[in-house]
Amino acid sequence: MANQEPGWELYRSFLAVMREGSLSGAARALGMTQPSLGRHMRELEDALGVPLFARSPQGLTPTDMAHALMPHAQTMASASAALRRAATTQQDAVAGVVRVTASEVIGAEVLPPMLAAFRQQHPGIVIELSLSNQAEDLLRRDADIAIRMVRPTQGALVARQVGNIALGFHAHKRYIEANGRPKTMADLSKHALIGFDRETAYIRSMRPAGIPYTREKFSLRTDSDLAALSAIRAGYGVGICQVGLARRDPALVRLFPDIGISMDAWVVMHEDLRRSAPARALFSHLAEALIDYAKLPSRAAGKRKR
Repeated sequence: MANQEPGWELYRSFLAVMREGSLSGAARALGMTQPSLGRHMRELEDALGVPLFARSPQGLTPTDMAHALMPHAQTMASASAALRRAATTQQDAVAGVVRVTASEVIGAEVLPPMLAAFRQQHPGIVIELSLSNQAEDLLRRDADIAIRMVRPTQGALVARQVGNIALGFHAHKRYIEANGRPKTMADLSKHALIGFDRETAYIRSMRPAGIPYTREKFSLRTDSDLAALSAIRAGYGVGICQVGLARRDPALVRLFPDIGISMDAWVVMHEDLRRSAPARALFSHLAEALIDYAKLPSRAAGKRKR
């Protein structure tokens, strides 16, 4: 039975060891000495009354208990980060820290110009940008604002639909010059296709019926949307990307413009952040900028879900 409540610094050290896989790697990540980190692990084990690592000349091996504690420690880390952001935010002034999460392509290709424009208007706001194709939990405050491709369902969120972002088949001019331009969907079987590695329910729901765009037909398979976009730009073959991004590069040619594929887009934040001037300002800015990007009439973007 534990006799004292472990401090957050012990859990932070535990998380670093689990993530880095060694005391030395965790010490470098936290800017600590290895002996100090080792002492933290012993103190945490003593406080919890359970072994967290099996020690050997080869290093530390996490026990089943360590793996069981990992998600709880991650929740504590998220809460700590949210507390720091809240502490730096002035509710009545447009200054502070706002954490934004978005998918790889949206975060790396679409948001940067929008954030640059926002910076000119609000230099006092620091933005933390987290890129992941996995939806971060806004209720747990892993992030303050999220750009999501599915309609949010949690009741404690404020959401604004910003449009349906058009997707289309594209290829680089170099590829078309070398391999010809497919005239029909059936012609795709003769071309190098770029697509996903793992087919998710979301991918299946987006794909129009009758399109021969399945995993076994791909010459390049990747679950990284950024890698797929780079492959299209490099002239590897034919792939699907956002029409708005392709318009920026005159060397990218849209194929089959009559094939309609789109993904829903929402800007979402926790309802508690409506009292935060920095979060409100960035939420509104991103919503308006993404409406323009998606070319959706503003009257269709005023819907809110709470």
